[in-house]
Amino acid sequence: MLCFSRLLFLLLCLFLITESRRHRMRKRRWTGTAETHKHGTSLSGKAQDGTKSRKLKTDHLLHVDDHDFTMRPSFGGPAIPVGVDVQVESLDSISEVDMDFTVTLYLRHYWKDERLSFPSSTNKSMTFDGRLVKKIWVPDVFFVHSKRSFIHDTTTDNIMLRVFPDGHVLYSLRVTVTAACNMDFSRFPLDSQTCSLELESYAYTDEDLMLYWKSGDESLSTDDKISLSQFLIQKFHTTSRLAFYSSTGWYNRLYINFTLRRHIFFFLLQTYFPATLMVMLSWVSFWIDRRAVPARVSLGITTVLTMSTIITGVNASMPRVSYIKAVDIYLWVSFVFVFLSVLEYAAVNYLTTVQERRDRKIRERLREQSLPCTCGMSHTRTMMLDGTYSEADTESLAGYTLAPIVPEEKEKQGQMVGHLSMSSVSTSTGKKKGLRGLRIIENTHAIDTYSRMIFPGSYIVFNLIYWSVYC
Repeated sequence: MLCFSRLLFLLLCLFLITESRRHRMRKRRWTGTAETHKHGTSLSGKAQDGTKSRKLKTDHLLHVDDHDFTMRPSFGGPAIPVGVDVQVESLDSISEVDMDFTVTLYLRHYWKDERLSFPSSTNKSMTFDGRLVKKIWVPDVFFVHSKRSFIHDTTTDNIMLRVFPDGHVLYSLRVTVTAACNMDFSRFPLDSQTCSLELESYAYTDEDLMLYWKSGDESLSTDDKISLSQFLIQKFHTTSRLAFYSSTGWYNRLYINFTLRRHIFFFLLQTYFPATLMVMLSWVSFWIDRRAVPARVSLGITTVLTMSTIITGVNASMPRVSYIKAVDIYLWVSFVFVFLSVLEYAAVNYLTTVQERRDRKIRERLREQSLPCTCGMSHTRTMMLDGTYSEADTESLAGYTLAPIVPEEKEKQGQMVGHLSMSSVSTSTGKKKGLRGLRIIENTHAIDTYSRMIFPGSYIVFNLIYWSVYC
């Protein structure tokens, strides 16, 4: 009986232990199901990816602390290939004075570093920000001939690092670069400029790092909305070549080339049209009376000073190059035309003065001689001819005769008294109109007459040659 009671006690203990274990298993299953619902994970029995575990740190997963990332991948072996592609976000500005351009772009690098490989059942990549970049090896690409550059940091550093399970790495950053551009202004403003943005490894030669365009010409993409106020973007293209430095060796260099053609309409309105109008305005003096000295001199000086202002304004926005630009040729030729119009009036005024002196001497000789009297002629009229009239002008007075000089007016130098005698005063109305319209003096000099044709004709020929050469 005692043995039976002991056996019964043992069976009861085994039953209690078994029930306790079942209760614990049920509790664990319920807890796991609740956590699964809480984190939104599928209820299926698939094993979770180790890369998504909260308990595993990034440094441990990528073995950052287990390797020396100060050395490039495959150190001591063949050169590591690094692919590059660029997406141009905007072409911000082109400066002729500083001979540079500013561009904002997305720069992406592709390479493989087996030290960063990690196990993953889903073969999904991991994306990090710029904090991990400082702990691993990245290509030391820089912009050749850059003046200023910076990585955007609003709201955080615009850097992205994506690591794949097999060790492939994508390193992307958003950067703005101001680089030099060697411009040729010999055809300015009818010119086209080609600028290049050059990328190169700073420390690694072609034996350690092979820099190349990842997808050839398709490695460069641009936004169709990119536009500039003064330029038309004709094309973007990529090239690559080796660059040699005597002290360090050969390096792979990548080029982003873009061709810009300048818009001419702005310069037509601001430079060419005003210069042409100033030249045409200087020709107005050819139709002004040669006796109107203040009018013609002030007009000539005004046009000369205006042309000087236009030339100064254009050169102020240009670099101080040592060769002649296309706009310089047009402006300086226009300036010469304006200046010649001033010299033309100086010649007219001088020749007129010389002719007046000659005529004054002739009139003085006539005063010394006794002229025949015109007595007996009825209906005589007297007209004072001052010293400004030439001998040719007095000879044009057909039908009139000269009378003796009036004694009381001999003291007036430079004057001659002429008795203009007409055969009949009571002529018809037609003769009176003809006499009223008689031009006694013609003040247009022969040089003015020829200048009215020579100056416009020469300027038109110059414009035809200029625009046919530069357009």
